[in-house]
Amino acid sequence: MRNRGVAQGCATAELKGPNRGSGSRAAPELQALVPRGGRPRGPLLRALWSVFCGSFLLGTLSLLVADAFRFAVPKLLSLFLEFMGTPQSPAWQGSLLAVLMLLSAGLQTLFEQQHMYRLKALQMRLRTALAGLVCRKVLVLSRGAKKAGAVGDVVNLLSVDVQRLSESVLYLNGLWLPLLWITVCFVYLWQLLGPSALTAVAVFLGLLPLNFFISKKRSHHQEGQMRRKDSRARLTSAVLRAMRTVKSQGWEAAFLDRVLRIRGRELGALRTSSLLFSVSLVSFQVSTSLAALVVFAVHTLVAEENAMDAEKAFVTLAVLGILNKAQAFLPFCAHCLVQARVSFDRLAAFLYLEEVDPGAVDSSPSRGSPGKDCIAIRDGTFAWSQESPPCLHRSLGLQGGGWTTGDGQEQRQNSMNHLHRINLTVPQGCLLAIVGPVGTGKSSLLSALLGELSKLEGSVSIQGPVAYVPQEAWVQNTSVVENVCFRQELDLSWLERVLEACALGPDVDSFPAGIHTLIGEQGMSLSGGQKQRLSLARAVYRKAAVYLLDDPLAALDAHVGQHVFNQVIGPSGLLQGTTRILVTHALHVLPQADRIAVLADGCITEVGSYQELLRRKGALVALLEGARQSGGGGDREAQPAASTSDPGGRRPDHRSERSIKPTPTRGGGISEAQAAAALDGPRGTGQPGGEGSVQYGRVKAAMYLSYLQAVGIPLCTYTLFLFLCQQVASFCRGYWLSLWADDPVVDGQQMQTALRGWVFGLLGCLQAIGLFASMAAVFLGGVQASSLLFQRLLRDVARSPIGFFERTPVGNLLNHFSKEMDTVDVEIPDKLQALLTYTFGLLEVCLAVMTATPLAIVAILPLMLLYAGFQSLYVATLCQLRRIESASYSSVCSHVAEMFQGSAVVRAFQAQDHFVAQSDALMDMNQRVSFPRLVADRWLAVNLELLGNGLVFVAAMCAVLSKAHLSAGLVGFSVSAALQVTQTLQWVVRSWTDLENSMLSVERVQDYAHTPKEAPWTLPACAARPPWPRGGQIEFRDFGLRHWPELPLAVRGVSFQVHAGEKVGIVGRTGAGKSSLAGGLLRLQEAAEGGVWIDGVPITQVGLHMLRSRITIIPQDPVLIPGSLRMNLDLLQEHSDDAIWAALETVQLKAFVASLPGQLQHECAEHGENLSVGQKQLLCLARALLRNTQILILDEAMAAVDPGTELQMQAALGHWFARCTVLLIAHRLRSVMGCGRVLVMDNGQVVESGSPAQLLGQQGLFYRLAQESGLV
Repeated sequence: MRNRGVAQGCATAELKGPNRGSGSRAAPELQALVPRGGRPRGPLLRALWSVFCGSFLLGTLSLLVADAFRFAVPKLLSLFLEFMGTPQSPAWQGSLLAVLMLLSAGLQTLFEQQHMYRLKALQMRLRTALAGLVCRKVLVLSRGAKKAGAVGDVVNLLSVDVQRLSESVLYLNGLWLPLLWITVCFVYLWQLLGPSALTAVAVFLGLLPLNFFISKKRSHHQEGQMRRKDSRARLTSAVLRAMRTVKSQGWEAAFLDRVLRIRGRELGALRTSSLLFSVSLVSFQVSTSLAALVVFAVHTLVAEENAMDAEKAFVTLAVLGILNKAQAFLPFCAHCLVQARVSFDRLAAFLYLEEVDPGAVDSSPSRGSPGKDCIAIRDGTFAWSQESPPCLHRSLGLQGGGWTTGDGQEQRQNSMNHLHRINLTVPQGCLLAIVGPVGTGKSSLLSALLGELSKLEGSVSIQGPVAYVPQEAWVQNTSVVENVCFRQELDLSWLERVLEACALGPDVDSFPAGIHTLIGEQGMSLSGGQKQRLSLARAVYRKAAVYLLDDPLAALDAHVGQHVFNQVIGPSGLLQGTTRILVTHALHVLPQADRIAVLADGCITEVGSYQELLRRKGALVALLEGARQSGGGGDREAQPAASTSDPGGRRPDHRSERSIKPTPTRGGGISEAQAAAALDGPRGTGQPGGEGSVQYGRVKAAMYLSYLQAVGIPLCTYTLFLFLCQQVASFCRGYWLSLWADDPVVDGQQMQTALRGWVFGLLGCLQAIGLFASMAAVFLGGVQASSLLFQRLLRDVARSPIGFFERTPVGNLLNHFSKEMDTVDVEIPDKLQALLTYTFGLLEVCLAVMTATPLAIVAILPLMLLYAGFQSLYVATLCQLRRIESASYSSVCSHVAEMFQGSAVVRAFQAQDHFVAQSDALMDMNQRVSFPRLVADRWLAVNLELLGNGLVFVAAMCAVLSKAHLSAGLVGFSVSAALQVTQTLQWVVRSWTDLENSMLSVERVQDYAHTPKEAPWTLPACAARPPWPRGGQIEFRDFGLRHWPELPLAVRGVSFQVHAGEKVGIVGRTGAGKSSLAGGLLRLQEAAEGGVWIDGVPITQVGLHMLRSRITIIPQDPVLIPGSLRMNLDLLQEHSDDAIWAALETVQLKAFVASLPGQLQHECAEHGENLSVGQKQLLCLARALLRNTQILILDEAMAAVDPGTELQMQAALGHWFARCTVLLIAHRLRSVMGCGRVLVMDNGQVVESGSPAQLLGQQGLFYRLAQESGLV
C-alpha cells in the first residue's frame, strides 16, 4: 500500500503542471523519446524531490557521519607509525591505537551501511513511483502520441530507463562528496607535507577538463545508443507480434538482417562509450599516481631538509588512497548519471506526450429517457492530434429522429479525410448503421464519440455508460470469464445468456477449463472470430446505455454473424432498447437498422431509413449494386467471413449452464479451436522464459564458460595477463615506497631521492598503461560477447516453430531482447572488470601483509574461510531472489504493454482505476522480492566489513608485538595494505555476487537455445530445382496434422490433387481444418502422417524459405511492419518503383499513396495504425501481386473490405493470377461459386469434393451450408 501511495503521490505532483495535450510534445517516430529541443525535466524533478527528499537527506546525513570516521583512520595510522618509529614508546599506546582504529573502522561500516540501506529503500520506492507514472500515462496517451511511439518503447522505458533512473539515487552524492573528500585530504596533506600538498591539487585540477570532455562525449554516444536501442526494440516487437505472417512469407532472414544492422550500430556506439569510460577510469587512476609522484618529488627535492619517512610516505599514501576512491567514485557516478540523464530525458519526454482531453466528451452517468437524444455532436471539428488536419469531411446530422443537413459545407482542404463541423443527434434506443467504402472515416466517427480524437471546436455529449467494441479485438492475458466480466460483478445467469447470444457457448465447452481457461497474451490461443466475439461479449455484459460497435461482424462467418446480430445487436437482441452505433460492411443487416448513414469520400452523403435510401437511389444503392456485382450482394452472403480457425462457426444450439463450468474436451476428433485452447490452458506454457519457469540454484559453470567462449579464449588470456602486469607494477610501487621511506638520512638528506622518485613514477605509468589496456580488453570483449549472444538469441527465437509464439507471451520475449540484453551489454563487462580489479588487488594486499608480518597469516586463513561461507550463502540466496524478481518484473512489463494496446477500450469502459490497481499490485509483488534482496545485501556488507576490520586489528597487534624486529617503512606498508583489505575483500565478494546475478541474464538469453526448432530454412541438397514450381500442381497424400505432440490429429486422412492452374475452393464450418491445410502446405506445422507434393517434389525435401517464397498467402489479418510503405511492399528489394506503382494502381491505392507525405517512403506506424484495416488489406494484396508466384492461398483475405473494394480485389486477382493455382479458403460460399472445384471439410477430413453444381445436387453438407447462407 505504501508503494501505491508513493506512485500516486508522485503522479499527482508531476501531473500538476500545464496541460500537455499539445501536439508539439510528440516528436517524430524514431526520436519520440529523445527530443532534440528543450527537455521538460523541471516538473518531474520537482515532483520526485518533493516526494523523496526526506529519505535522501537522512541517508546523506548517515554518509557524512561515516565519512567523519573514515578520515579518523589516517590520523590514527599517523599516530601508530609515529609510535612504531619511537623505540621508547610504551606498548599500551600501540594497543590502544590498534583498538581505536578497529572502533573507527567499525563505526564507519555501520553508518555507511545505514546510508546504503536508506538509499536502496528509496531506490525501490522511486522505481515503484516511476513505473506507476508510466502506467498512468499509458492510459491517457492520445492516438497521435501512440503513433509516435510503440509498445517496444514503453517496455524499454520500464525495463531499462526506470531501472537506471532509480539506481541513480545511489550516485547523486557522487557529484559533491568527492570534492569534500578532496578538501579534507588536502588539509591532511598540508599538515604532513606543507605547501608541497598544493601540487596534488594542481594535478587533479589540471585533469578535470579532460574528464568533463570525456563525460560529454559519452553522453552523446549514450543518446545515440538509446535511439538505436529504441529502433531495434520497435522493430523486434513488430516482428514478434507478426511472426505468423513473417514465417508464412519466408521473411525471417530479411528481418534478421535489418535487426542485426541496427544492433551493429547500437554496439558501435556502446563500444565507443565503453572505451571513453576506460579512459575516464584510467585518467583518475593516473591522477592519483601522478599526484603522489609530484608531491613526493617536490617535497624531497625542493627543500633539502625534507626527507621521506614512513609516517609521511604511508599516511600520505593512505590519504591518497581515499583520494583514489574519490577519483574512482567520481567517474563511476558520472557514468551512471550520464545514463540516468538520458533515461530521465526519455521518461520526461514520454510523460509529456499528448494526452486525450478528459473534457472532450460531456458524459453523464444517468441513462437518457426514451425518445430523447442520447448522443449529440454540435458543430464538432475533430483531428487525430492538435497539429494534424481534421480527420473527416462535412457531415449531416440527425435531429430528433429525422436527419437534417449540418453546417459543415467546406470543401475538402487536402487529400486526407476530415470531420468538420458535425451536427449529429441520436435518440435513445436507436440502432444507427454506418456504412461506406474503406478509409472514409467510419472508425474515426466512433473515436470522436469516445473522445479519442482531439476536439478542435464544438461539443460532444453522451447520456449513460458506454461500451466499445474495437475493429481489431483486444483481449487480456487472463481467463475467459475475467475478459467477459471485465471488473464487473459475476452474474452467472447473465454470463450464460451473454455467451449464448455471442455464439461462444460451443467454444467455452471445448476449452479445457471452461470459462476459467487462460487465453494467452493477445488471445494467442484464440482465432480472430473468437477474439471478436469475446470482445463483443465483454461489451454486452456491461449492460451499458450506449454501444459503439466498430465492425464486430467482420471476423465472423455468415451464419455465426447472423446469429450474433439477431441475438445481440438487432431489434430483438440483448441490446434492444439501448443506443447502438454499428459500423459495418455487412449490408444484409441494414434493413433491420433504424437509420443508416452512408459515408463516401470523407463525408456522410446520405442518411435515413433503409427504405428511404432505396427510394433515393443514391450512395447506398450504389454500394448494394457494387456488392451484387462482386458476388456478395445485399443478402446474408454480404456478411464478411471469419478466421478459419474459429470454432464458433458450429451451429448455435440451446445449451445448459454447463458452458460456464470447466468441462473436459469432448471425445472423438479435436477441432482447431480445441488444439488452440490447449495451448495456454491452466497447465501453463511449459516454455522457458515464462513466468512460471523460474530456475533454481547457482548459476552453472557452463554459463560462465559460454560467455567466455563468446568473448574468445585468446582475448580472455590476454586480459588476465594485462591485469597481472598492472598489479605487479602496483605492488612494486608500494614496496619501492617502503624502501624509499627506510633510506637512511645523512645530513638531513636521503642519498637516492632522484632514483627513488624516477622509478616510483615509472612504475605508476606502467600500472596506468596496463590498467587501461586490461579494462579496454574487458569492455571490447563484452561488446563482442553481446553481439554473439544477441545473434544466437535472435536466431533461436526466429528458428522456433509458430506454436512457440502461441505459447510464449510476447512480453517475456521482449524482456529478453531489452532488459536481459541490456544487462549483458552494460552490466556484465562492468562487473567483470570490477571483479578482476578487486581480485588482483586482494592478491597484492595479502602478499604485502604476509611480507611484512608473516604472523598475520594465522588470522587471514580463518577469515578467508568465513568469507567463503558468507559468499556461498549470500550468492545462492541472491541468485534465486534475482530470478524471481526478474520473472515478476516481466509481468509488470507485459501488463503495461497490454494496457498500451487496449487503452481505448479501458477508457471507454472507464476501467482506468482498475488497471492502475492491477499494475500497482504487480509492482508490490515485485517489491516483495526486491526488499529481501536489499536486506541480504546489507547483511553481507556489514558482516564482511566487520571481519575485515578485525584483520586490520590483527595486523596492527602483530606489528606491536614484533616492534623490535620491524622497520617503520615495512610496518607502514603492511598496515596501510591491511586497511585496504576490508574494502577489497568485501568488493571481491560483492563483485562476484553482482557478476553472478548479472550472469543470470546470460542464462535467460540462452533459454531458447534448446527449445524445439523448425526445419532448416535452406537445404544444401534441395530436391527442387529452379524454376520451381513450374506448374503449381499440389497433391495431398493421406495427410494428417496435429498442433502439438500431446494432442489428437486436427487433420487426418486427407488426400486430393489440385491441377496446375486450377482454382479450388475450400469450405466448411469453422474448426473443420481448412486453415490447417494451408499451414501444412507452408509447413507452419509439420505433417504427422502422409505428406504434400508440389510438382512431384515432396515439400519435406525443400528448404522452408524456398517453399514459402514460392507460395503467396493473403491472410485475413493484414500485417504491416514499422518502416516505409516501400519496405512493406517489397521487403527484399526485388522490384522497381514502377512495378510497385503498377501494383498499387491495380488495387486502387495509387492516388492514396501519392497523396501521402513521402509517398512510397511514407513511414507506417506500428501495426499500421495510421491506415485503416481495409487499406492495410489492399496493401497486403499489392504485396502479393508483386510476389507473382505460381501458388496463391486466399485465407479470408477480403473480410475487412467493403463489397465494392472486394470487387476490385477479385478483378485484380483474376488478372494477375490467371495462370496460377489458387486455394480459396472461405466461409462465404458465394466466394467459391466461381471455382472449378470445391472441397468441403468437416472434423479434419474432406467429406465432399466436386463442382459447386454437383455438390448442390448431392444435397449434403455443402447444400446445408448454402441454405444457411441464403444461396438456395
